[in-house]
Amino acid sequence: MGFLRKLFKPQPDKFLVLLEQQADYTVQGMEALAAYMDNPNQECADEVTRLEKEADEVRRILIEELNRTFVTPIDREDIHALSRAIDDIIDYAYSTVGEMSILEVEPNDYLRRIVSLLVEGTRELHLGVIRLSDYPGVAEDHAVRAKALENRVEMVYREALAALFHMPQDLEHIVEMFKLRETYRHLSNAADRSDEAANVLSDIVVKMT
Repeated sequence: MGFLRKLFKPQPDKFLVLLEQQADYTVQGMEALAAYMDNPNQECADEVTRLEKEADEVRRILIEELNRTFVTPIDREDIHALSRAIDDIIDYAYSTVGEMSILEVEPNDYLRRIVSLLVEGTRELHLGVIRLSDYPGVAEDHAVRAKALENRVEMVYREALAALFHMPQDLEHIVEMFKLRETYRHLSNAADRSDEAANVLSDIVVKMT
């Protein structure tokens, strides 16, 4: 009897499974970025790179499946938009590590605070995608929380920028100011894409209910 129940149990939709995988890799990527901020070494940087590549592969599969499939469980435009926004988040984690390494930027408290909030935000998005099929109302709650965390990132981002312009104005510190501003900008962009993913998630919920 248990075998029959398992046999006839509806299988998870492939697009939702792929979106969940993407979101999971993005959480892991942000967690790896947080580890890099605590200990900026090559091993941590390589882990961010590895996870970004894994996430890209999942997105490629999702796009291929979209091109093959006529009927999708939710609007194909929404699937594509959510996938793209989630992918952009981990892309910014990857580019942040790359530029910090090239520009020799040392992590500071502002960077650690921002990344910590981004980790929380991506976890909320991941939970939202997981709950989307069976509990759309819960998915909406997670989307709202993700947006609230994006607002907190922007507040810390503004604090960080204000602090930059209070640095001593000799040439060395001016160069450091520009390096940090570029790094802050990457993370602010990651937060913007998290906000966009949350918006798409909310739009999907509205269409489902």
